[in-house]
Parts: sequence; C-alpha cells; structure tokens
Amino acid sequence: MAVSIATETPLQDDVRELVEQLNAHLLPLSPLEFQFKMTVEQMAEPHTTLFVARNDTGKAVGMGALKVHSPELGEVKRMFTEPQVRGQRVGSALLKAIIALAREKKLPMLMLETGTGDGMAEAHRLYTRSGFKPRGPFLDYPDSQWSAFFELPLQVAQPA
Repeated sequence: MAVSIATETPLQDDVRELVEQLNAHLLPLSPLEFQFKMTVEQMAEPHTTLFVARNDTGKAVGMGALKVHSPELGEVKRMFTEPQVRGQRVGSALLKAIIALAREKKLPMLMLETGTGDGMAEAHRLYTRSGFKPRGPFLDYPDSQWSAFFELPLQVAQPA
C-alpha cells in the first residue's frame, strides 16, 4: 500500500481519531500514571511537528511527532499506525521522516519513551531496527517497569 507522509496540524478530526485509537491501545498496557500522552492541543504547539501518514484515498492511517525540547534534544512522540497497516512499513516511514527533520534541525540526540510488555514489542522492533539503542530515563520520566527508553545519536555534519 502506498502512503504519503506530510506534516499536518493535529487539530483535525481524523488525527483526533488516531489519537483516540492510540490512547485506547495504551490503556490496558500500563497504569495511567505511567502513560505520558500529549493531547492534540499540545501536539499543535510550535515546538512539536506532527507527521501524518495517509493512504491513497487520503485516509489518515498513522502518525508520529517530533517534540524539540532544546537545541540538544528532540523526542519522538505519539507514534501510531492503524492495525490494518501494520507490517507495511508505515511506522518506519513516519520514523524516517521524524529522524530527517531532527537532522535538519541539527539536533544531536533523539530520544523516546515507550511502554513495555507484549503490546509494545512491534514498537521496540521498529526503534531498534531504526538504530535506536536502549538507555535509561531522561528528562522527568520516572524509572519504572512500565517504561522503556531509547536514544539515537544523530550525526550532524561538521562544516568543512
């Protein structure tokens, strides 16, 4: 299936639907206090860029965001693909777009927090296949059995 990936506002009904699907997927996987969700309003803030994957009919089938915390750190947030497109590299395409934007912004480090357990195995495979390595907690995330943390150092080209 061909998909297009573009930056879009999260303040759209079909993106809100993706967020609802993601939240419903996460709900049974860990206690609420260990689910670090962003609302669509938070995703619309200037320091966050949302990528939306759309199929050939224009339906939103996936999303992922880059949140810039500082000139040194970007974070992958709200990665999700609808179940019917999993295994079709939609998540990989979204993550590549996020990584490319982080490089364009010259961020030296990209990190993420995600859940643990069987419900997150596909996500962990995606991140490790994309070069992310496990690490400890960052920012104000607590260290718990419910969270896994990953990082990807980005090679920033040095001027010649």
